[in-house]
This record gives sequence, C-alpha cells and structure tokens, in this order.
Amino acid sequence: MFDWQDLRYFCVLARVETLSGAAAALGVEHATIGRRVASLESALGLKLVYRMPRRVRLTDDGKAVAALAESVVDGAQAIEAYALRAASSLSGTVRISVPPTLGSHCIAPHMRAFREANPTVKIVMDGSAGIAPMERGVADVAIRMVRPQQDSLVARRIGAIRFGLYAHRDYATRPQKEWEFIAYDLSLDHVTHQRWLRTYLDGRPIIFETGDVIGQQAAARNGVGVALLPTMIGDGDTALVRLDERSAPPETPLWLVTYPDLRRTPAIKAVMNFVAECVDLEPHFSDRGKRQTSVVES
Repeated sequence: MFDWQDLRYFCVLARVETLSGAAAALGVEHATIGRRVASLESALGLKLVYRMPRRVRLTDDGKAVAALAESVVDGAQAIEAYALRAASSLSGTVRISVPPTLGSHCIAPHMRAFREANPTVKIVMDGSAGIAPMERGVADVAIRMVRPQQDSLVARRIGAIRFGLYAHRDYATRPQKEWEFIAYDLSLDHVTHQRWLRTYLDGRPIIFETGDVIGQQAAARNGVGVALLPTMIGDGDTALVRLDERSAPPETPLWLVTYPDLRRTPAIKAVMNFVAECVDLEPHFSDRGKRQTSVVES
C-alpha cells in the first residue's frame, strides 16, 4: 500500500509541473518533492514523471494516476475541512441520563436559559431511575449516584442528594415502633440511601415499593407510611413533616460521567458545564457550603 502523503505530493506536482512550484505550494524543500514522488513510484511499480531541466512531464501512467487521484485528494480535503468545522462547532444533540428528581426539579427549570445561550445544541434527557448503559449509546453524559468503576469513563463529583424521613402530619403522631415504610424497589438497592433504609427498618415492614420518587411522595402524603425522600421534595411539601432528623442517612454523592473523548467536544463540554451549574445552584444538592467550609478550615 502506498503512502497517502506521497500521493498528495504527486498530485500537486502533476498540477504545477515544476519541482519549485510544488515545493512552494506545499511549503517544503525541492528534495522532499522528489523523494515523495520516487517513493510513490516505487510503491506502485510505475514510472510517473520524466524529470526535465526546468519542469517535469507526466508519463502516460502518471496522467492516469493523477486523474484517478484527483477525486481522492478532493475527498480528503473535504474530510479535513469537515473535521475542522465539527471540532470547533457548538452544535448537535447531546443525550443525558439523570436521576428523576434532578431532571424535573433541577435541570428542566433552567433549560430556557441553556437554549438561549446555545441555540444549536439540543438536549435529550432520560430521567429514568436506573443506570443508563452508556456503552450502548443511551447517554453521552450521565449523573450517577454511584461512582462508576469502568476505566473507560471519567467522573467528577458535582454535588450530593440529601435525604430525610417524611410522613403525613397525622401519621407522624404514631410511635416509631409502629412505623411502616415506603421504599424503592429492588432495582435501586445499590444506592447508598436505600441501603441505609434497609438497616434503619430494625424489623419494621416495607409495605410499598416503587422506583418513582414522586409515587413515594404521593403515598406518604396519603398516610401510607414513612418515606425516605430527597430533602428538596420533602421540605417543600407542606403536607409532610420530617421525622427523626438525628438519624438522617449519609448524603449520596452525584457524579458527572462521560467518556474522555466526548468531553473534549464543544457541545458535550457546554452541556456538562450546564448540568454541573444547575446542581450547584440548588442548595439541597450543592457542595458550595462544603467547599467554603473546607477553605475556612484549611
């Protein structure tokens, strides 16, 4: 197989017909042009040019190869031009996967501002509770509540979800030993707050399971039992009261995840910055207070 760069040098020489002209066009020395063309002739096993005192003349094989190569070179230049535009263009569709609570309460409310700042970028948001299989193209960017272990992914912490125990005001008058619980289904047993709840039960029953946090909230509002809810939802619901604040579960970190190659593209970078900013603007999720505390302590 011949070297594509050799073909490129030959095509320029075939067009201008002088070594000096080809060297000037390509910004190289005369000797480089001669060496490249000789290399192409050797690889093809064909004589392509006759070297004259002031110019070169194409052989019949040289004319045929030059004609065939014209479209190849044009195509290569078109690819280079496209790649340059695409690499610097802030446009395209970016698929993100986020926990439902963040999607509806934290990211969606700020979409208008993102759209006005980035009119050529479209976000497709998957707000399902499970972990999106990024390797299948479901998501370009994800917020996960468990730090990924795959070496192929990069992750950084952007905040945390804080949780509390909540129940309807009437239900809250019951003794703790009589509490019954609302929980996530088994598909979310891997998350930190769900594991904490399983240990907090201490023999008390879970009577309703759902992967939908809004369903848990609705059940708690209707006196079904005690739900472990994000503080953003529980504190904002006047029908609910917070229980046993001293036994709050540990916060669940939020990890912003993508592939190394993807994060370098302008559209992906813009969306990642937007998602991280949305989380930072929400007091229930932000690490801002923790960062300020760390600065003071240091």
